[in-house]
Amino acid sequence: RDSSRTHFTSAKMAASMASLNSAFVGKAVVSRKVTATKRALKGVTRTRAVVTAPPAEVSVDTIKDCVNTVRFLAIDSINKSNSGHPGLPMGAAPMGYVLYREAMQFNPKNHTWFNRDRFVLSAGHGCMLQYSLMHLTGYPSVSIDDMKNFRQWNSMTPGHPENFITNGIEVTTGPLGMGFCNAVGMALAEKHLAARFNKPDCEIVDHYTYTIMGDGCHMEGMSGEGASLAAHWGLGKLVAFYDDNHISIDGHTDISFTEDVCARYEAYGWHVQIVPDGNTDLDAIRKAIDAAKADPRPSLIKVTTLIGYGSPNKSNSHDVHGAPLGVDETVATRENLGWKYEPFEVPEAVSTYMDCTEKGAAAEAAWNAKYATYKEKYAEDYAELDSIITGTLPTGWDAALPSFTPEDKGVATRIHSQTMLNALGSAVPGFLGGSADLAPSNMTLMKQFGDFQKDTPAERNLRFGVREHAMGAAANGIALHSPGFKVYCATFFIFSDYMRAAMRIAALSGAPTLFVMTHDSIGVGEDGPTHQPIEHLASYRAMPGMLMMRPADGNETAGAYKIAIEQTFRPTTLALSRQVVPNLPNTSREGVALGAYVVGGPAAGEDVDCIFIGTGTELELAVKAAAEMGAKARAVSMPCWELFEEQSDEYKASILPKSCKAVVSIEAASTFGWAKYAHKSIGRDDFGASAPAPILYREFGITVEAAVAAAKSLM
Repeated sequence: RDSSRTHFTSAKMAASMASLNSAFVGKAVVSRKVTATKRALKGVTRTRAVVTAPPAEVSVDTIKDCVNTVRFLAIDSINKSNSGHPGLPMGAAPMGYVLYREAMQFNPKNHTWFNRDRFVLSAGHGCMLQYSLMHLTGYPSVSIDDMKNFRQWNSMTPGHPENFITNGIEVTTGPLGMGFCNAVGMALAEKHLAARFNKPDCEIVDHYTYTIMGDGCHMEGMSGEGASLAAHWGLGKLVAFYDDNHISIDGHTDISFTEDVCARYEAYGWHVQIVPDGNTDLDAIRKAIDAAKADPRPSLIKVTTLIGYGSPNKSNSHDVHGAPLGVDETVATRENLGWKYEPFEVPEAVSTYMDCTEKGAAAEAAWNAKYATYKEKYAEDYAELDSIITGTLPTGWDAALPSFTPEDKGVATRIHSQTMLNALGSAVPGFLGGSADLAPSNMTLMKQFGDFQKDTPAERNLRFGVREHAMGAAANGIALHSPGFKVYCATFFIFSDYMRAAMRIAALSGAPTLFVMTHDSIGVGEDGPTHQPIEHLASYRAMPGMLMMRPADGNETAGAYKIAIEQTFRPTTLALSRQVVPNLPNTSREGVALGAYVVGGPAAGEDVDCIFIGTGTELELAVKAAAEMGAKARAVSMPCWELFEEQSDEYKASILPKSCKAVVSIEAASTFGWAKYAHKSIGRDDFGASAPAPILYREFGITVEAAVAAAKSLM
């Protein structure tokens, strides 16, 4: 067991409390010595290494008041809402202060400034730490009234950080470990852009990604996946603070978590440091940040803190983790820390010193001047970089997507997907992505690019390895780094179960990530039910904010990708086939944009006797069934329920008129949800089996004959 994780005794706690009322005393930071290979240290350029330090004219007392202001804004807000997690903000206030006031570069009045440092609170339950720091440093999005409205209806300060509510929050965090992996993606984005666009005389991309994570983040397996990737990729501008406070909801962490986290990160290939006293030793925190910036590896700084620091009766216990201090304990804490101010009161000296408006505006102005020079000297690169920064797609980008006729050879839609990926890679500057060790099966390699690796970060194929959960979260981080990034990540559809939480956060937070899912049905065949999705289409259609696309052929795959690239605030999941499908007559990109459209039989708005709705590989079956039923049978392709629901009532009625009482859906998946559109559904509501795909379709009754019989039974 790591010896630095010993619990605080009462004597130690008393001594630690007493020390706060004296000046902060710098202590030497403990740094673990890790031997780095030549490869680990190769080819890394440091473009900014500002020493972390307070202005010389600021007193130690003022800095101490800044730290305590952060603590008490959190305490007061959580007390007022009668809900929240005060322990982390109270313990992590010193590291938060050093990060926001001294180390980080940002403009609080322009939260979208491109070259800002990114901060991700992976331990999102401690969000009052971030809200307090944002308020003090000058973000208009978090006023004192917003602090008083913590966790309330229409509040700008929700119970976990949400990027779509509070300007200045980079990503939505809450599920532990997720934010850390988002930060990995953001650090990758910075390294990639720096390698592509920086010039020896004009380094235009130069920022760090910081994150604070807790014990729970380290317990979640996805953080291990992300940490492994970060070290492999050499993300030297990623700095992770580990709030080592020994407490989780169940109590002291030694009941379930006794590993040596630092040794684990050393094994990954991280630069690891320990700050033994994160409660008072600000100099040690400063020195650790400087050492992290000087090392080419990603850095973990373990900062040992006392959860609920300052609370005489609740610190160092789970009682302060997830519940307000309450009136009596708040009074005792004020007395213990010598805090003479009223609830929500910010000392004038603190307000003046913490405001980073002037500092941030100057930093942005200097960068803008450099960017103007870059535009003059490197116009072609500027156009590409500006597309990524602003999200403005190049004119005519979608012309790169091919069209198909029925005469074109049929292939699996995963092959069509590969065609689209390669076309988009050349047409969209911010297009990049990869697979979870399934590129040859997912067909996700862009042939015109090499692999993004430690020494080749300008390349655009990402190799995630077998790490679906971290892959999804890192991709979300890339997508939210800059609006022009169009990032995809891929695996078998069945293995989306490993990354569902990241996909849900993408939908919640509006990250326009592309989730490319191949082997989308029982058509997987011989691999059997462990690899055959059944309920997955229904589950992602049920997920708010997700576009669930299942294209049927080449034209529909092109249309699905066009829609996905155009999204700015929602992700897209594409379900793609392993088995070959023909290029059908009448399919179109334009039809995909409508969600559902007529591909056979009577046109939209004309009278029909029956309707067959198909998606993906089963659209061919729907077309054949309609043809067998005669001239008044309609075949409808429905690649995206969500887009169809966005159409006018008139359009929806023209495709699926209520007067038609014989509507049959056919899809090789769960029939759950189809009752909204169809009177009978052909599908599979149990697990699959191991056999060739044609046999499975026959045995499970997913056939033209079954669809025709269903329609006849309704007429």
